[in-house]
Amino acid sequence: MNQAASEHTMKHHRRPCADYAARTFLWQVSDDGKVGTITLNRPERKNPLTFDSYAELRDLFRRLVYATDVKVVVVTGAGGNFCSGGDVHEIIGPLTRMSMPELLDFTRMTGDLVKAMRACPQPIVAAVDGVCAGAGAMIALASDMRLGTPAARTAFLFSRVGLAGADMGACTLLPRVIGQGRASELLYTGRSMSAEEGLQWGFFNSLHDGAALMDAAHGLAAQLAAGPTFAHGITKKLLHQEWNMGVDEAIEAEAEAQAICMQTRDFRRAYEAFVAKRKPVFEGD
Repeated sequence: MNQAASEHTMKHHRRPCADYAARTFLWQVSDDGKVGTITLNRPERKNPLTFDSYAELRDLFRRLVYATDVKVVVVTGAGGNFCSGGDVHEIIGPLTRMSMPELLDFTRMTGDLVKAMRACPQPIVAAVDGVCAGAGAMIALASDMRLGTPAARTAFLFSRVGLAGADMGACTLLPRVIGQGRASELLYTGRSMSAEEGLQWGFFNSLHDGAALMDAAHGLAAQLAAGPTFAHGITKKLLHQEWNMGVDEAIEAEAEAQAICMQTRDFRRAYEAFVAKRKPVFEGD
């Protein structure tokens, strides 16, 4: 592919996300266009997911791969709760009447949401208050960082509805975050993990009063968005890919990745700022 064709292809595929019109949740972008906030917005039922909201969340995160504007994503829930998981009446009931191929289509779609979250280059910050259960706990787990409140209660409650704890990648993601033994306990019993346990075990990065949670999440997001966002995308990619690498492979992958980052304008901006004894202003290129 020649350079002109390559540039045409990139322009065709890359598009802003600020104007994304969400139907099943709220999507808001900060005034500077750099931080996008997803708010699960069915507070009267603790923000459960539906077939449509799973699919739309997946599609938004896939779109973010090509975003030209949004640098960081915050995920939260309305009304003092994060997400109660799949809606009992709109998802669990219909699942009991589906055929095996239909069920597999559904479980693959929910897994595709987690894949899309891990594949999008933007860091994702989950702001968790109140109930964080089932698929909601998986959305929090699939995020890059999690801020909580003392009222947060996180439960991978699949066993309590007669299902395996192996759901949406729980058996691979959760042990890596909190350890195999703790993950096994939560996935077998389905019990709630308290906010303090979550903090001690490394699930939460920090806890904040309920009224301060969103300010803390958006403050962290703004800090990340002001950083070298191309390099952040490389960091996220390598954090994910190195799970399946040996040490030698990982070191080589990081050598190649860092050499790429050394070609960016942000790297030069940081050097020039250091020489001039001023704070660098990164632009993500």
